[in-house]
Amino acid sequence: MATKYTESHEWVRMDGDVAVCGITPHAAEQLGDVVFVELPDTGRALSKGDDMAVVESVKAASDVYAPISGEVVAVNQDIVDAPEKVNESPDQDAWFVKIKPSDASELDGLMDEAAYKAHTDE
Repeated sequence: MATKYTESHEWVRMDGDVAVCGITPHAAEQLGDVVFVELPDTGRALSKGDDMAVVESVKAASDVYAPISGEVVAVNQDIVDAPEKVNESPDQDAWFVKIKPSDASELDGLMDEAAYKAHTDE
């Protein structure tokens, strides 16, 4: 499945029956050098739009929002231990969480790559 995007610069892509979520390269670029990442506990139930994580950079602290509803089934400890990975590979290796979706139809309301590109070019 193709990657989908939120207006608040999170991405989500399905990997089997699990949604992998992170922040976009655009968001990582806007943040600057990431120095701290706080992720939710595994097993936490999230609703779409909930605060899912916190990212701190040399510029600011920002909340990361859940792109879809579901249960957190995995977190990426690598980016907690080495937050700079968020800047190096935000849309691949530096995923934040994996969510077991409670309503996969929520993905239909997110932007595709072309729509997200138009959104960031505004």
